[in-house]
Amino acid sequence: MSRGGEMVYIPDDSDFSSFRDQCESLEGWHCRYNKAGVTVWSQGQEESCTVQKIKTRISCKDVPAETLYDVLHDTRYRRKWDSNMIETYDIGRLTVNADVGYYSWKCPSPLKNRDFVTLRSWLPLGNDYMIINYSVKHPKYPPRKDFVRAVSLQTGYLIKANGDGACILYYLTQVDPRGSLPKWVVNRVSQFVAPKAMKKIYKAGLKYPEWKRRHDPGYKPWVYPEQNTLPSVSLAELSVQHADSLENIDETGLSEEHLSTSDHEA
Repeated sequence: MSRGGEMVYIPDDSDFSSFRDQCESLEGWHCRYNKAGVTVWSQGQEESCTVQKIKTRISCKDVPAETLYDVLHDTRYRRKWDSNMIETYDIGRLTVNADVGYYSWKCPSPLKNRDFVTLRSWLPLGNDYMIINYSVKHPKYPPRKDFVRAVSLQTGYLIKANGDGACILYYLTQVDPRGSLPKWVVNRVSQFVAPKAMKKIYKAGLKYPEWKRRHDPGYKPWVYPEQNTLPSVSLAELSVQHADSLENIDETGLSEEHLSTSDHEA
């Protein structure tokens, strides 16, 4: 997503507009899954290619757009619903609507776990909301031996108000997970992982208002920037995270049969 591929920058209105267009457009997208109110599309690359662009959409009844926006920002609440997450935290603040953060997640065994360092930016637009990110390098958060450092080329959410107290959530991602993955992993993401993740977010939205009432209800630094106590980060400290500078492992020989029972149930 970074301009020219070299400069770290904070996304502007044109970047958010382009992201919204990608979410809402059907041109060039191939439907891979459509069941129970969840749709998954992929774009561009061959099915066997690891770096695919994937888009998912779910209609969320009884969850206002602003509630889902809070859910996706609230790292404390994320620990309650994101069972694939190992660790997440904010590293520092760039502007009132941009920061740098860390996220690591469990991959289905026997694959190695992955992690990211990303520049995240967000924009409320009336009743709609967007959150987008891409991978950056921070000198204090280099790749770790216990994770494969993956690269988000572009990842984000579009939350659109849909009538009274309801919304539509789009999730669009283009990630280089590093390494050569077996074809079944790529297929599994669009057929199983992505739909399940969207349903989890929807359920998290239903439960969030009650949870938030009991956990510092007035604290929302993504809405009230004056509450943000993160240390400031300068763009000069960051550089674009290129995939070709990272470890490239070959996991093509791993069989789907090796998935643990918990991964099938997850």
